[in-house]
Amino acid sequence: MARLSNPLAFTPLPVIIVTSVTYIALLAALLRVHLTVPNYPSSTPAGTNLTQAWSDLEAIARQFHPYNSHANDDVRKYLLSRVKDIAASKSLGSDRVQIIDDNVSNATFSSGSTSVYFEGTNIIIAIRGSDDKEAFFPAADDPPASTTRAAKNGGVLVNAHYDSVSSGYGATDDGVGVVSVLQLLSYFTEPQNWPKRTVILLLNNGEEDFLLGAKAFMRHPISQLPHVFLNLEGAGAGGRATLFRSTDTEVTDYYRKASHPFGTVISSDGFKKRLIRSETDYAIFHGELGLRGLDVAFMEPRARYHTTEDSTRETSMNSVWHMLSAAISTTAGLASDTSPRFSGTGKPRNDGKVDAGTGTDSVWFDLFGKVFVIFRLHTMFALCVTLLVVAPVALIGLTVGLSKADKNYLFARKKYIHSSDDDNAVELNGWRGFFRFPIAFAAATAVIIGLAYLVVKVNPYIIYSSPFAVWSMMISAWLVILWFFLRGASAMRPSALQRMYALIWLFSGTFALLVGVTVLAQNYQIASGYFVMFYFAAVFFALLISYIELFFVPKKAAYVAHFDETDDARPTSESASRPLTGTTSGARSDDRPVADDDATETTSLLRGDRRSFAGYGGRRHSAGEDTDHEETHGPLDLGHAFPGEQEWSGKLPSWLWIVQFVLLVPIVVILVGQIALLLTSALYQTPADGSSSLFIYIAFAILTTLLVAPVGPFIHRFTYHIPTFLFLVCIGTVIYNLVAFPFSRDHRLKVYFLQQIDCDTGANTVSLTGLDEYVQKIIREIPSAQGQQLNCTTPDIATRKELTKCAWTGLPALVVPKATKVVTFSNRTYVNTWLDYSISRGKEANEATVRVVGQNTRGCRVLFDSPISDFVVDGAVSDPRFNATGANGSREVRLWHRDWSQPWNVSVKWDRDQNSTLSGRVVCLWADANADAIPAFKEVQHYMPVWAIATKISDGLVEGSKRFKI
Repeated sequence: MARLSNPLAFTPLPVIIVTSVTYIALLAALLRVHLTVPNYPSSTPAGTNLTQAWSDLEAIARQFHPYNSHANDDVRKYLLSRVKDIAASKSLGSDRVQIIDDNVSNATFSSGSTSVYFEGTNIIIAIRGSDDKEAFFPAADDPPASTTRAAKNGGVLVNAHYDSVSSGYGATDDGVGVVSVLQLLSYFTEPQNWPKRTVILLLNNGEEDFLLGAKAFMRHPISQLPHVFLNLEGAGAGGRATLFRSTDTEVTDYYRKASHPFGTVISSDGFKKRLIRSETDYAIFHGELGLRGLDVAFMEPRARYHTTEDSTRETSMNSVWHMLSAAISTTAGLASDTSPRFSGTGKPRNDGKVDAGTGTDSVWFDLFGKVFVIFRLHTMFALCVTLLVVAPVALIGLTVGLSKADKNYLFARKKYIHSSDDDNAVELNGWRGFFRFPIAFAAATAVIIGLAYLVVKVNPYIIYSSPFAVWSMMISAWLVILWFFLRGASAMRPSALQRMYALIWLFSGTFALLVGVTVLAQNYQIASGYFVMFYFAAVFFALLISYIELFFVPKKAAYVAHFDETDDARPTSESASRPLTGTTSGARSDDRPVADDDATETTSLLRGDRRSFAGYGGRRHSAGEDTDHEETHGPLDLGHAFPGEQEWSGKLPSWLWIVQFVLLVPIVVILVGQIALLLTSALYQTPADGSSSLFIYIAFAILTTLLVAPVGPFIHRFTYHIPTFLFLVCIGTVIYNLVAFPFSRDHRLKVYFLQQIDCDTGANTVSLTGLDEYVQKIIREIPSAQGQQLNCTTPDIATRKELTKCAWTGLPALVVPKATKVVTFSNRTYVNTWLDYSISRGKEANEATVRVVGQNTRGCRVLFDSPISDFVVDGAVSDPRFNATGANGSREVRLWHRDWSQPWNVSVKWDRDQNSTLSGRVVCLWADANADAIPAFKEVQHYMPVWAIATKISDGLVEGSKRFKI
């Protein structure tokens, strides 16, 4: 049995070793890339200084600094000082670097039934490109013709926002992006790094509150200068910065130059199809300004996003360098490209957008954080169509070739030795093993889907802290069930075609998937199915090898004739279930030659010929006259079949399975494994936001199936050892996933804080919004809530409607400094002085002016009981790109000042056919939690369990309101 001792043979030991080592090695490599960050280099490019960058980050992230906080002003002063210091250190004049301290740009716009008036405080730095000789933007007194720059002078915009949320320090959201912008300023002002195109560096303020900083940038005339952009963001607290999304192939191609690219186009499609509900400034720059560009952001862990754990303690200099190095490579590439592909026609657009030209839809993904693959979506579509046509045609051609060569054992039941009227036939058992894989596949998939429903029923949030325990459970369960069915079937009825039939079923399934992917790519510009294209191609080439293998087996006619030359070795219909392991000799009475006098009218005419040929060296015709001489002359060499498998399979090459494995498994594991890990990071902690847990588990089940299905053609060679170990892993992880507490100190459950105060009555309500049951456990730990009856309802905010809001009477807020120690003065309570308003009617019955002022705040709202049709704020500048109210009017007007405690004068109109009464609420917001102004928030942070953490649910942590009516 020399064949079975071949170290590459398709026997248990080689299959077990190769399969196990390959999966372990590839998954370990993918996990290492996903969970670690490359070390920063000992020396960085000229003009960059990581030590200074880290010092800047510590200064920015020292306090909470939302737009509506005094700490925000401190951060702005610090950044403006740093920008000026960098420019001064390079002795740069305003003709080469222009610093714009933008305290002028205001924006008025609507989104649905909400309207916004915002006053921006952005910092803009323009580095003049060496090829750019035009003014950055026209002066106020320039003629209209000077408003259009040459199309070739389109610049590059790099953006980061310097405000944080009211409940987080903003180290990665977006402190790392901000310090990267400062480093880019220093880098591009080095003589050897000076860009050809003008580079605009934007530090915007107000992203966390409705993307307001980017809206204000649109109001500045310099916003018409750039044609492409790079947005630097954060939606986690460390790790690698991933390419979230991009607009086109041509822009994305420059990200490929990053030393450690990371990301997949699936995230981009998720934003495109609104599967991801959050937004970044990318939506403004591309969707409303018309620029082409990229969105690079940190993405995990989401449990630390917008919390106190978004701090410098939770990030690292490695993460800073990962984002900065990608920003340098991408921006430098874009700024050096002076070709027309980033230029439009040069004609002004009627919609007010920048004429930045057009690009092509793209497909992109990284390989192990080292190689970045990018090609056009149209190319993917063409390749998909080619595969859908070529693959079936090639297999049909090979099937025809096998049939003509008389070697097509697929689906072959039996073959007669002489002719079809002979009642003695040789069983080929070509059907054996055909239905095994789909049955085992369906059973394994059903089991892990059942496990998904079981976990959702018993302990649905275990995914939040233990995603890899869920992965281990599903992968081990799927493999154990698949092995049980396939190994069991192989033990009872071995088949040499089992591997090939499994590949045929995989081919059929991936063919159907590829058809869907092709339709999505062509009709909906969805590129996320790129992995299916490679998956199908790998299955096709592996199956192609199985077809080629069949050319090595003997012809069916020669194989059948072999039984006519041997005795007691032919598998008949009575003995078809008995496996054949080789040829035998000896006389069988039922196979003896028929004598001449035994002949009847049904006797084959070839019998006499056969006897006569026997006298000439034993040559016999078998099933036809075309049998090759060398195959019927002497005994047939069938080789050595694997024990129990069809005898004719003994000549199948024993080592070609390795080629199939290498073509199939690594490609699938790398592509699907990367997607699985990225989707894990994106999904596993979203239940705290109200997302469906079942959706996450079903997604895991589908990805598990795709990830380990390629082992199906080989797993029946496994002995019981590995499956037994996997069975124990499955049992252990199932128990853990059902009984373990779903949250931990490292994976804290996010709950959403809000304090609401009725300034008319003084009623003070503190609420936490979160997962039902758990939010109540948290509140029971809060001293001020103990002994109170909780009021639990559905949240007012639509994006959190799947959660539960529980409220109690909390500690009083101190958001407005008291003038005296007396609680009442001028017959007014303390909270009554937080905000004030007055209303006066206009010239028409459906017009009024509302004057609003909030103390120690720069954010207020006016909420109307019935929609208004129009509004104007004193100081606002009209912009044709923005509508003041939505199509059905506005029920809310949000007001933002750049100065503190300043009034707004809001003139509103409503439909004449409505009641002439105008009513609603005036609400002001306070978001500065750095001192002792919001004791209730401090109390929640201090007393909540270690497995929970608080974040904001709205623009303000405290909302004070008063009713109005006119």
